[in-house]
Amino acid sequence: MSKKLSRTQRIQRDIRNYIGIIFASLFFAAGYSWFLLPYHMAPGGVAGISQILHAFFGMPNGLSMMLINIPLFIVSFVFIGKSFCSKSIYCMLITSSMTDILSFPTLHKLGIVADLSHFTHFVDGRTVYAMLPPEDMFLSSVAGSVLLGLGLGLIFRFRGSTGGTDIPVALIKQKANISIGTGYYLVETGIILAVTILLKDPKLMIWGYINLFVTTKITDLASEGMPYIKGVYIISNEESKIRDEIYDKLERGVTFLNGQSGFHQRDIKVLFCVLNRRQVPLLTDLVKEIDPDAFMILTDVNDVLGYGFKSRRLNLQDQS
Repeated sequence: MSKKLSRTQRIQRDIRNYIGIIFASLFFAAGYSWFLLPYHMAPGGVAGISQILHAFFGMPNGLSMMLINIPLFIVSFVFIGKSFCSKSIYCMLITSSMTDILSFPTLHKLGIVADLSHFTHFVDGRTVYAMLPPEDMFLSSVAGSVLLGLGLGLIFRFRGSTGGTDIPVALIKQKANISIGTGYYLVETGIILAVTILLKDPKLMIWGYINLFVTTKITDLASEGMPYIKGVYIISNEESKIRDEIYDKLERGVTFLNGQSGFHQRDIKVLFCVLNRRQVPLLTDLVKEIDPDAFMILTDVNDVLGYGFKSRRLNLQDQS
């Protein structure tokens, strides 16, 4: 008979995820603080808005990211009907705090950076603190986007969520009935254009889209593979329980395939499910809790046409 994960094992898994989010936030914050934010090159998102607040009011980027996210969580609860678990809020607080902590002025105050002059540069009459000088803007763009994408991908792997533009995208999806891809394009484009117009620098639009492209690709690589859609085959003695949990927790359909065990030569049921890449870690936890001995095969799916996929419905709930 299959055994479920004990309460102790679930606690240990959650602790690993919480620690993993701290580790991932180091990449996230370094990408922003060392390379992108000093040159106003954030690829949209909440960080893009924080650049405007920093430029006009001198507000620390991490603090402004935190303050912007708070009303977004409220909007999510009131208008979308979604709820975020404590891990999502924890993740938002950690990544926002790390963004300010890893800034070079803060590292200098903490004594970690002895000589701040090595990271002090001048751009259009303003002082910036960045890893690379302005003549290496392209390298800053690539390095920052890679670190940011790596951090976001690892955050997804550790079951975290930074909130941010996921919330207005879900609201647009719900009210206007457009695809998630189109929703993200509209939101990120709006933020990049706002940064470009308010900071009066047309080059920021080019940098914004370059960084958005690189960050998205690295995020895909660091999380659960490049394709957006995954196909999963599951062989288990608890197929009925797993099917019910997939329906309830992931809101995905399941197909039963008839198979035969090669060793025992007995009839078996093989579950096949198609889902988006962000749901794969949730499915893995779900299956392991029901049947730690289950056999799973994960495959890439290039495209899916049909209910639940053409519009690429987004579920912001962080299932445990």
